[in-house]
Amino acid sequence: MPPRWPREPDRKNDPEYRRLDDRMNFAVHVALFLACNSGVWFFHNFNHPDWFWVNQFSFIWGGILLLHLIYISAIADYSR
Repeated sequence: MPPRWPREPDRKNDPEYRRLDDRMNFAVHVALFLACNSGVWFFHNFNHPDWFWVNQFSFIWGGILLLHLIYISAIADYSR
């Protein structure tokens, strides 16, 4: 069940809603990262040990995920 918001959601003028929206987007990003990486690593270990791009794929996407986390937890300004 999706979360309920007590007022009309307005990303531009409501910092609490913007913070919640950014965290939900981060959760979706984490879920996609885990689903894709687990599938890629499963097939890499199961069938294709000659896939050399798998490490780079995981580290680059993991780095982007880390930057996303740093942005929503430290850089984003939710005061206005």
